[in-house]
Amino acid sequence: MIKNTIKLLRPSQWVKNGVVLAGLIFAGKAEAVGLIKLSILAAIAFCFLSSSVYVFNDIIDRERDRQHPLKKNRPVASGKIPVGMAVFIFVILAAIGLTASAAINVNLLIVSACYVALNVLYTFFLKNIVIIDVMTIAAGFVLRALAGAVAIDVEFSSWLLITTFLLALFLGFGKRRHELTFLQGEATGHRRILERYSPYLLDQLIGVVTASTVITYIFYAVSPEVGVRLHTKYLFLTIPFVIYGIFRYLYLVHKEEQGGSPTSLLLSDRPLLVDVLLWLATVLIILYILS
Repeated sequence: MIKNTIKLLRPSQWVKNGVVLAGLIFAGKAEAVGLIKLSILAAIAFCFLSSSVYVFNDIIDRERDRQHPLKKNRPVASGKIPVGMAVFIFVILAAIGLTASAAINVNLLIVSACYVALNVLYTFFLKNIVIIDVMTIAAGFVLRALAGAVAIDVEFSSWLLITTFLLALFLGFGKRRHELTFLQGEATGHRRILERYSPYLLDQLIGVVTASTVITYIFYAVSPEVGVRLHTKYLFLTIPFVIYGIFRYLYLVHKEEQGGSPTSLLLSDRPLLVDVLLWLATVLIILYILS
């Protein structure tokens, strides 16, 4: 039961909540011990909240998950965890996440509540609206980034939020493409929305979002306003890592037929993982050593 409960929480997906720390890093506040503690607590709160959302989604989608070659082994879909127990776990996780958010400040509680509400709407309604389904997922990442800023009460960059949104769109459309090609004729049985997509349409959407993400990040990195606020003019040095990371992901999606789980791909593909780590190291050096 313990093993299945841990599997239900999907701890491997908690890496997504690293976005919460972006507010701390890009505000140039990663040297303040008190703010570091608040940011980590906010990230932990979102780990509870995101797990609660996963549990809720597994409860609602258990019948469809049973038709999926991989998701049929999830604890709720396979019957290893009863639905009643899963509901109890969802309530406890959501309560802990919201309570932890409230303990930091009311603004974080509002953002956290919006995150949960958005995902509930996604599960019941928004996931069945073409394009809006992926935009909703991307909005969840924006709320994570926003949560990191309000947790430590710093000004958030609109450029950073837009870049986060576009990057999440890029990953989301890549995931949809993988699902469509991997499941083939059984795709719509798992996700009804997949019948509204086609590989050609997704390739077009990915192409638009790819260019938009790269351009937006470049504007952010070379923006005089950002340079003044962060006290550096060298952020442009991180641009090659972003471009390579996006191109590497495209390669994996189109040539290796991967991309079903961007998080798993990040942890399993060594070139992509090294690229992200080098990007992060470069950002830290520029903001905290060279500035």
